[in-house]
Amino acid sequence: MPFKANADRRHHIPAQRHRVKNWSEYDAGLRARGSLTVWFSEEAIEGWRAAPRSTWGGQPCYSDLAITTALTLRTVFRLPLRQAEGLIGSILQLLGLDLAVPDHSTLSRRAETLEVLRPKASSEPLHLLVDSTGLKLCGPGEWRVEKHGSKRRRGWRKLHLATDADTGRIVAAVLTGKDADDGSQAGSLLDQIEGSVASFTGDGAYDRDDVYAEVTSRHSEAAVVVPPRANAVPSEAAETAPTQRDCRLQCIAKRGRLGWQRASGYNDCALVEADISRWKRVIGDGLRSQTDGRQATEVAIAAGVLNRMLDLERPEYVRVA
Repeated sequence: MPFKANADRRHHIPAQRHRVKNWSEYDAGLRARGSLTVWFSEEAIEGWRAAPRSTWGGQPCYSDLAITTALTLRTVFRLPLRQAEGLIGSILQLLGLDLAVPDHSTLSRRAETLEVLRPKASSEPLHLLVDSTGLKLCGPGEWRVEKHGSKRRRGWRKLHLATDADTGRIVAAVLTGKDADDGSQAGSLLDQIEGSVASFTGDGAYDRDDVYAEVTSRHSEAAVVVPPRANAVPSEAAETAPTQRDCRLQCIAKRGRLGWQRASGYNDCALVEADISRWKRVIGDGLRSQTDGRQATEVAIAAGVLNRMLDLERPEYVRVA
C-alpha cells in the first residue's frame, strides 16, 4: 500500500485537523448514551411479559424484548450476568413496577437461542465497507505474559463487520474462528443485507475471485472496490472484455495507486476502521460468553448498541487544516 512505500517520509505529512460543527447536539448525545432511559424504555416495560403459548412445555415468563433489554444493559455497562440482574432489579424497584427480574441463569440460557432484530434495510442502495478484527476469548492476560510468560496461548475469535458508508451503522456482523480469512466471509455478510448493495469496499484481503463472484451473484450491479495485490496481472480477456479487477489495474497503471484510491472512494475504508475502534473502546476487546450461540447473540446486541448510540447524535466534521 502507498503508506508503506512512503514510510520513510511519513513524518513530513501533517495530520489532518477537523472541527465539529454540531458540538452542542453531539455533546448532549454523548451524555445520553449513559442514560438508563435510553436503554430501559417504555416499549421494553410494556412488552416485558411473554405472550402465552398453546404448545407443550412451561410458559415463558419473559419476552425476547425483556431478555434483549437485560443483555443490552449488560453490554452497555460491561457487567457480568449477576450484576446485570441486580441492576435490572434496582431499576424496576425504583420505578415501582411489579415485574419479575430475570435471573442470571435465565439470561444465559435464553441468550443461546435469542433472535436479535437486524437493522432495518435502507431504501437506498448500500455502500458497504468491510473489515475484520480479533476479540479475546480466554487465556492469560497481557500482564501475566509480559512479566511471567505463559505456555498457554490466549483464545481468539474473529469478528467480521460490514458498515454502511453513508450512516456509519453496522449492518452485518459474523463471528468466526481466528483462522478464518476475510474473503471467505463475504457471502455470509452479504446474506444479512436485506436491501440492495451499490458497492462492496474492502482491503487487499478481499482481492479474490470468489469475493467478486459472491458480490456479483447477489447484486449484479454492485461495484467491488478492492485494491489489487502488488503482483496482480490482468486477465487474458482484459483487452476485449475487461473485468472490474482489470479496470482497477488499468486505472492504477494510469493514475497510480493513490490516484485510484481517490477516484474509486477506497479511502472510505477508514470509516469501518473507526467502527472497529469504537467497538473496542465502548464494548471492549473481548467476549464474555463461552458457547457459539451466546457469542453470536453478544455480537448482535453489541452491534445494536453502537448503532443506537449513533442514532442519538453523530458529529459533523469540517476540515480546518
